[in-house]
Amino acid sequence: MKSLYITSVDRYSGKTALCLALGKRLIENGYKVGYLKPLSLQPWRVAGEIADEDAAFVKQALGLAVAPGDLSPVVMTAELLKEHLTGGNAGDLMPKVRAAAEAAGADQDVLLLEGGGSLREGYVMGLPTPQVAAELGSQVLVVVKYRDDVLLMDDVLAARFRLGDSLCGVVVNRVPADAAEFIEEVARPYFEKQGIAIFGILPEERGLAALTVEELLDVLDAQVLTETKTTEALIENLTVGAMNAEAALSRMRKQRNKAVITGGDRTDIQLTALETSTTCLVLTGNLHPSPLIIKQADQMGVPVLLVPENTMEAIESIDRVFGKTRLGQTAKLEQFQALLKKHVDLKRLDDCLGL
Repeated sequence: MKSLYITSVDRYSGKTALCLALGKRLIENGYKVGYLKPLSLQPWRVAGEIADEDAAFVKQALGLAVAPGDLSPVVMTAELLKEHLTGGNAGDLMPKVRAAAEAAGADQDVLLLEGGGSLREGYVMGLPTPQVAAELGSQVLVVVKYRDDVLLMDDVLAARFRLGDSLCGVVVNRVPADAAEFIEEVARPYFEKQGIAIFGILPEERGLAALTVEELLDVLDAQVLTETKTTEALIENLTVGAMNAEAALSRMRKQRNKAVITGGDRTDIQLTALETSTTCLVLTGNLHPSPLIIKQADQMGVPVLLVPENTMEAIESIDRVFGKTRLGQTAKLEQFQALLKKHVDLKRLDDCLGL
């Protein structure tokens, strides 16, 4: 059995998307594929048990005949952390991870292991990515989210420093058009000379990182004031309406498919938002807007959400999930698969795994 550990340098880099897209591609090519997330920091209750937040979708996407709770042997909770730090029964967790990996990989051709949100995670539990990968004898594929030129260089070099010879290669994700030339003509040749394989460079697709209105409703526990309740519409940008209407109009014209977050008493900002490409309005402070706003929003098919939090609290809640490639929608995964086939040297990855 071959094993590939897919991890990232920073959170929300596209790690789960890459893991699932590669898994589906291997299955299409006739391989039997297992999956395991050794350590999860995203506890979620599924069918009455604690599992990883993405476990149910991973199970469905890869057609796995296991319970969601079996996909991550160590799910971090406040109770587990306290027990581990105070010398309780948690103890050394590596044997538990090793046993889970053996079970998940039994009768499989390839075991895909999904690392934590960043290479910094796992140390407190004795399960950092480099150590787990070495323990399981896995090749490691790192997905790096582009942030700027300097950070890209440092992120890739830091990954190689931490992972050493277990690093199989790198996929650079979410690259804006204006950065593509630097990466292809300068960064990529430099890394290859350093012995770091760059398997692919994926362009930025804002729709992949977008939230749906329904997901925003879950995050904010909001009340919908309009008859329009289009919950599948995508939110690709966030705009905070804290300026005057003239400045807001100039800014809002530059952003498409956005959620505008503003106070319920800012009728000027709300009207300005409805004149531009707005997916929904988020009104804060539990302040109901003018009936004019509700009427116009309904006419334009724009849901208006009312939340009790102030604007800053609402922004903090959204920031915790915005920009993460949330793959609860099959269409997003299919879009990522298409990017993978077009922009990643999959033959080179196969060779790395010995397939």
